[in-house]
Amino acid sequence: MEQQEPPAEAGWQALEAIRQVKARYFRLVDAKDWNGLAQVFTPDARFDRGCGSSARNPVTGEWPGAEPQPDIVEGREEVIAMIRRAVEHLWTIHQGFMPELTLLGSDNAEGIWAMSDDLRGADGRRLFLGRGHYHDTYRREQGVWRIASSRLTRLHIEKGN
Repeated sequence: MEQQEPPAEAGWQALEAIRQVKARYFRLVDAKDWNGLAQVFTPDARFDRGCGSSARNPVTGEWPGAEPQPDIVEGREEVIAMIRRAVEHLWTIHQGFMPELTLLGSDNAEGIWAMSDDLRGADGRRLFLGRGHYHDTYRREQGVWRIASSRLTRLHIEKGN
């Protein structure tokens, strides 16, 4: 896709709107607000969590077990259902920070977010602590920025005892 330079003021407003939609994503997942969460995704959203449950060894470059394969869910309702199944009965704490955002035109953007997620059972015992990145694309539809695609990759995983 050819990059078009938006006006500077519009660019800053777009970047802030994208930061806000990703912040809502993290908050709404933790709040288990599935209706609200649906509003941050485009109707044709794609989510790839194939690299979300393992991390490549940064020293050797090897994957524990087999190298992960894409695990893509398509469509807003399917994405929300997948997220809901994964965390509905868990106590979750998601954080996103240090975004690298690029406008690809007036209605399209991409970004990479450093992330951390802490998943705990109902008793508060840690099940999983992950750190990595979200690789997202964003699209503005009818004046509203939404997540069009997301791919989760991990750098480090700690499993609970």
